[in-house]
Formats: sequence, structure tokens, C-alpha cells
Amino acid sequence: MSSTLTPAAGPAPAARHNLVLVVTCLALGTVVAAMASLNVALPDLARETHATQTQLSWIIDAYSLVFASLLLPAGALGDRFGRRRALLAGLAIFGAGSGAAALSSDPATLIALRGVLGVGAALVMPATLSTITSTFPRAQRARAVSVWAAVAGASALVGLFATGALLEGWSWRSVFLLNVVLALVAFVGTLLFVPESAEPKQPRLDTGGALLSVAGLVLLVYSVIEAPTRGWADPVTLTGIGLGLAVLAGFVVFELRRENPLLDPRLFRNRPFAAGSLSIMLQFFVFFGFIFVMMQYLQLVRGDSALMAATSMLPMALTMVPVSRAAPVLVGRFGFRGPWVAGLVGVAVGMGVLSRLDASSPYWLIATGLVPLGAGMGLAMTPATTAITDALPRSLQNVGSAMNDLARELGGALGIAVLGSLLSATYRGHLTLPGLPPQVAEAARSSLAAAHAVGGPVSARATTAFVDGMHLALLGAAGAALLAALAVAALLRSARRPEAPAEAPAPAPDTDTRKQPSYH
Repeated sequence: MSSTLTPAAGPAPAARHNLVLVVTCLALGTVVAAMASLNVALPDLARETHATQTQLSWIIDAYSLVFASLLLPAGALGDRFGRRRALLAGLAIFGAGSGAAALSSDPATLIALRGVLGVGAALVMPATLSTITSTFPRAQRARAVSVWAAVAGASALVGLFATGALLEGWSWRSVFLLNVVLALVAFVGTLLFVPESAEPKQPRLDTGGALLSVAGLVLLVYSVIEAPTRGWADPVTLTGIGLGLAVLAGFVVFELRRENPLLDPRLFRNRPFAAGSLSIMLQFFVFFGFIFVMMQYLQLVRGDSALMAATSMLPMALTMVPVSRAAPVLVGRFGFRGPWVAGLVGVAVGMGVLSRLDASSPYWLIATGLVPLGAGMGLAMTPATTAITDALPRSLQNVGSAMNDLARELGGALGIAVLGSLLSATYRGHLTLPGLPPQVAEAARSSLAAAHAVGGPVSARATTAFVDGMHLALLGAAGAALLAALAVAALLRSARRPEAPAEAPAPAPDTDTRKQPSYH
């Protein structure tokens, strides 16, 4: 099968390709920025909505949980019914949910509306990459994917900066209003410039697989996110994680027996595809976990304003974007394996440097860690993304894109939960408060912000305990990046670059493209 629309080469189509790239990257940047931007606004949200610490966590994490859980079925729906339609529907849901959130002041309502935004984002993100890979000729695809990867990586940092700037003059509601404006612009651009592409003859949606994948991911991610509050040894946490893993194992068995699976587990026999999926997940485990920890360090330990904290991240973005654009050239000269592994090692080095920060560290030390972190992310993202998309035939581009995006969002959600848990557990364990009333001591142990409210020696001890927890969390992130580097090096040890599936002739009407062995 082929996409319903693939422009021919030539000057006019090239201009059309650029417009498609701009619009899809704007849509992508809008939903990716929403992953991290509210981290800067949490103090504002707490003051105005009186949200508890757990509610604040869920205002952030409800988006990631729904986003990650729905990516695979959303990708399959876009593949069958049209990527442009999926993009338009997702932007409409995202924009409407953001508008409602800007008018709300109840924490529970905000949590629910962030979940609605996650539904829209799940439709948008896979449609952006699959539109690029199904519309651009192969000769231009690597360049377009490198732009997409740069936007995907840098948008979270741009979102942090935009939020910090908005909070200088307006309230947290302005963050949601910005979402509305961006979604509206992307919606109009999609209507005007983005062609439809779909695989209408695809088999019906694998409803059983979709339900199993959503149930397993919800159980697993929910349990991991709740672990910092309940404790990793809590029976509810362990039961939830066990059930989530069991349901996901059932999903794999179910998919292996399906004639037309939502995601064929045999795809992971393709080493570049497996390497790309694992690398993306661990890269964003590190990235979003780092943002979660670092925003607290900058604002609560260093005392930076929201804008200053966001601006402090600029060396990462300024390094990530040009390196990501240069990655295809390096891959073309040295092959996938060398630059990819070097990028992951750079991420580990950056996290190792940042793990040495303390309350009195100068900014140049922060920048020294951010530069290799940004360069490493930029260098590793493009080959990892290309490995996933090039491993699949055109008819499965939306599923491949959804797998790429699932790895990002699931890695981000787990990174926030796991690194946040390491930070929280160390903070509580290292904070000794003899002589304080139990209620005051427990309040101080609940968060560094609460300890600062108590003041005096409690605040100083809490800062030291927080920095101890940050050291452990960032060292854990460095370990995850090194694990990714070793795994990619092993999986690609016999390949210079992933081989794209051949463009076979269109199959007969009764032939199922998913059964073709070229991508297994």
C-alpha cells in the first residue's frame, strides 16, 4: 500500500514540503512543551489553587500518563483514517482543554483537564512524524527527521523559558492561553498546507491489543508515579507494578497470536528498531527526570526566579539544536553506531558533572554540565528516531512513529517518577530534625518548599538533604544513559547503519502488508 498523497519532486513541491515541516513541527512543539512547562509554574499554582504536593505532582503527570497510554492506538487510528484528520482532531482537543484549564481554579479539575490535553497530544505527536516520513521523498527524509528530532528535544526547554517569561507579568493561566493560541495556529496551518495521507485498506483496529496496552501502561505508570508518595515497598505500589507488567506481558502474547496486531512484537527482532526504541526511552527518562529535579534546585536551592531558572537551561537548547542538525552529516560519514553511542556517553558525562552541584556552586559549573548534555541529546536523537522509522515500510509509518513517541513519553513519565523518588527518599532520610513538634517536622520532610516556610536551621538542613538527594538522582540518570550507550553499541555491533525496508511493489488486494517479512 502507498500513502494517498506523496508530492513529486521539484521546486514547487519542495516549497510545499517546507510548509508541511513548519506546521507539523509547530504542532509537535506545542504538545512537547506542555510536558515540562508547568514545572516552572508550580509555586504559582500552589499559592492560587491551594493544591497539595500530591495534587501538584498529578497536575504535571496526568498529561504524561494519558499521553503515553494512548499513543499506540492513536497512531493506529491515524494510520487507518488519515494522519491529517488525526492532527486536526488532536489540536482541537488540546486547544479546547487548554482553554477550559485557563478558566479553572480547582486542582482536581486541572488534573482532569491535563488528562484531556494528553488525549489530544496522543493524536498529534505520531501524526507529525508519520506525515513527514510519508510525504517527504527518501532523499529529503533524513533532513526533515533531523529537524523534527531537534524540535522534539528543544521544545521542552523552550516551553520552560516561555513559561518563565509569562510568569513575570501574568499568572499560571497564561501558560494554558498560550497553548490555545499555538494550537489554533497549527490547526489553521494544517488545514491550509498539510496533505492527507492514510492507509484506508489497513485491517480494523486491534481493539483487544489497544485495551491491553492502555491498561498495562496505566497500571505501570500510575504505580511508579505514586511510588514517591506511597513508598517503593508499599503493597499497593508493588501490586500495581506487578499487575502492570503482567498485563503488558499478556499484551505481547496476545499480539503474537493476532493476525493484524496493533504492534507486532516481532518488530523488535530488527536490531536498529530495538536500539532506537530503548535509546529514546532512556534518553527521555534522563531528560525529563533531570528537568523535574533541576527546576526545584534552581528555584528552591539557588533562589532563582522562574524566568532565571528557565533561562539557565539555554546552554542545553543552544547546543542541542545545531548538533541535532549536524547529526545526519556525521552519520553519513561515520555510520550510525559511532555518533549515536558518543551522544549517549555525552549525556552521561553531562549528568555526572551536574551531580556534583551543591548550594554554592557557580553557574559556570551548571553550564559545563548542560553543554555535553545538550550535545549528547542532539547527537543521539536523530539516529535513534531514524532507526525506528526506517525499519518499517511506509504502510506502518504511523505505528512506528507512535512507538517512537511512546518511548519518549513513557521514558519521561518514568524518569520523573524514579528520579523524583530517589530525590524524595534521600531527602526524607537525610533530614534530621530533633526537638521539633512532630507536625512541624513532618511538614518539613514533605518538601523543601515547606521546610523553607519553617525557616531557621530547618531550612539550612533541608537544603543540604535536598542536595544529597539530587546527587543520587542525577547519578542514577548518568547510569541510565551509560546503560543506553552499552545497549546500542551491542545491538548495532555488526551494522554500520540500519537498513531501510525495500520499497516493494504494492501487494495484491488480499495481502496483509503487516505480514511482510522485510521489517520483522
